[in-house]
Amino acid sequence: MSHPTVTVPIRQALRYAQERAARLERTQQLELGQDLFIRIAPGGRKFLLFCLDGEPDRSAAEAVAAALGLRDPQYGWHQGQTLRSMTVVEAGDPDEPADENMSGAS
Repeated sequence: MSHPTVTVPIRQALRYAQERAARLERTQQLELGQDLFIRIAPGGRKFLLFCLDGEPDRSAAEAVAAALGLRDPQYGWHQGQTLRSMTVVEAGDPDEPADENMSGAS
C-alpha cells in the first residue's frame, strides 16, 4: 500500500528545508522544478541554485531569497567541475562564501 500524495506549497517546502538546515546544521536539497534544484547551507542563510542542463535565472534566485526571508541577499556564481551554480548569501553572514559546504552541486 502506498501513501497518498500530498501537495505542499513551494514556499512551505523551502521554509521547512531552511529550518532543517539551521536545526540540523546539514545541507538540505530540494528539486524546485523540472531542471532546477536548491541546496540550502547549514544555518539556512545561504543557498546554491543550479540546473543540470544550463544555468538558473537570477529571477528564480530572487524569488527563493524572498521566500526564505533573506535580508539584503548578495548574488554571485560558483563554477564547479561540471555545473555553474548561482550563489545567494545573506549580507553579513559570518560563514561566507556561499559555496562553502555546498560544493557537492558541482
